[in-house]
Amino acid sequence: MNPRRWLHQHSLKLLAIKDTPEAIAGGIAIGIFFGFTPLIGFKTISCIVFAWLTGSNILAAVIAGTLHDILWPLMPAIFLWEYQVGYFILSHPHELPPFAKSVLPPHSWHRWPAFVVTVGKPMLLGSVVCGAPLALLSFFVSKGLVARHQRKKAAHQAIAQPEETNPT
Repeated sequence: MNPRRWLHQHSLKLLAIKDTPEAIAGGIAIGIFFGFTPLIGFKTISCIVFAWLTGSNILAAVIAGTLHDILWPLMPAIFLWEYQVGYFILSHPHELPPFAKSVLPPHSWHRWPAFVVTVGKPMLLGSVVCGAPLALLSFFVSKGLVARHQRKKAAHQAIAQPEETNPT
């Protein structure tokens, strides 16, 4: 699979959506935000719910949320980075996290509460802190791109269709 072609096809799908630039950009921002969260099984559902609650375009949110699937080989590094940011924010005094094996020993990996408290909480906070600015940036960039595309499309259609004249 060619990542460049996949990205091009999905960007064309986003531009083909018939909605306001604000709704499409809101959906894209929501998809980008939830793409950074470690909620792997709930990413798409979260995108749909929050797009519906905010009046954003649901299809744009789902498509943008799948953009992180192309980054799947890099996600362990992104999750580690988010964990480190979250750990730094939650620690008093602020410090970088210790080596991963000393944070959660292997014998406690099968204990869900220990995993959620020691790894999940900092990772979720880090994903919010890291994903929110990128989602905000993607909102403004995509709003401009979609608005420009819709203006060009409307101008092209106006030129392609001859004006109707009134016989008076």
